[in-house]
Amino acid sequence: MLAEIITIGDEILIGQIVDTNSAWMGKKLNEIGISVKQITSVSDNQLHILAALKEASQRADIILITGGLGPTKDDITKHTLCTYFGAKLVVNAAALANVEEIFARLNRPLLDVNIKQAELPDNCQAIQNNNGTAPGMWFEQDERIYISMPGVPHEMMGMMETSILPRLHQQLSLPVIVHKTLLTAGIGESFLAKQIESVEDALPTHIKLAYLPKLGQVRLRLSGIGPNKEILQQEIQHYADQIKALITKNLITEVDEPLEHVLLEKLKAQHKTLSTAESCTGGYIAHLLTAIPGSSEAFEGGVVSYSYTMKEKMLGVSAATLQQYGAVSEQTVAEMLTGALNNFGTDYAIACSGIAGPGGGTTDKPVGTVWIGVANKHQQYIKKYSFGDKRQQNIERTAAFALMMLYKLLQEKN
Repeated sequence: MLAEIITIGDEILIGQIVDTNSAWMGKKLNEIGISVKQITSVSDNQLHILAALKEASQRADIILITGGLGPTKDDITKHTLCTYFGAKLVVNAAALANVEEIFARLNRPLLDVNIKQAELPDNCQAIQNNNGTAPGMWFEQDERIYISMPGVPHEMMGMMETSILPRLHQQLSLPVIVHKTLLTAGIGESFLAKQIESVEDALPTHIKLAYLPKLGQVRLRLSGIGPNKEILQQEIQHYADQIKALITKNLITEVDEPLEHVLLEKLKAQHKTLSTAESCTGGYIAHLLTAIPGSSEAFEGGVVSYSYTMKEKMLGVSAATLQQYGAVSEQTVAEMLTGALNNFGTDYAIACSGIAGPGGGTTDKPVGTVWIGVANKHQQYIKKYSFGDKRQQNIERTAAFALMMLYKLLQEKN
């Protein structure tokens, strides 16, 4: 079964909001055996929406539509669907009762424009909205299923989870889709592909391998489709084991989790703690760590020591070191590591100092020059990197390489 997602709204096309709905829907559909073939975004224009619906019907079995169901004049999805399906709007009793109940509970007057939200095409089945006033719509035509939902994420998610996904699963004969992810680091995508070429060439047609690169890391995702989940899982694990045997030095984990999550789990398992001393990354490393639930069990915190003064006061970096070698130096990062370990009382520390850009570079230290260090009470590793001239990429690369360096240090400990 193939699905297509159509998101409606000028706000998506002009970049005013980011379309997070499609990614969430794609994941949930995949879990029940439905593959998303295409995601299309269209403007609040009836001709554009009609064209998108017609094209989607030629590619997909299930068409999911979000957006354009609000009470204002720029929300035209219902009228467009009436045109597409040759229907007329009628008041839906259940939808009206839901709108009335919501406004009564909020003690707000019910306006005509709100009542109109209970009007639906007469040839659709209403989908209850437990989180808002705009009902969803379910159409079936020419062996295709069309589902229209609000664009508000929590309203769409509520409908999907309580009504739409269970109904699709019950109504359709769906295959099983299984994924297996291996996270690698320290090897480029092309070198990785060459290393596992023999396994990839031997994959059966119902199992695919995808490469998902990300600044020093590559995720390998094996995806299979078939009628039996247990057999498919065994097949995919068989090929995953073959790949693992070829990439032992670069394999981080076979769980689909980011590197920072893997690091925190290792630290927790060893009952160890971590602190950070950041300069050019401005707290980005700490942000990545604290975005993981439960990070406080291992991550104590850190400092953004941007200026010389902060490096001296917060981390004990000597003024002489800063004057002689500068902030972007091996010597300064070494003292930042020592200061973090001593001042914060942690078992491990990460430190970095560099020139993120776009300005601030010199002949000796051009933009993109970064020193990164990791340490525990007994070992200290510091390395110089030369990245590019893009500020955000330099920040993200520094964080990625710092986490990889810490991972290697933790591996040595084991």
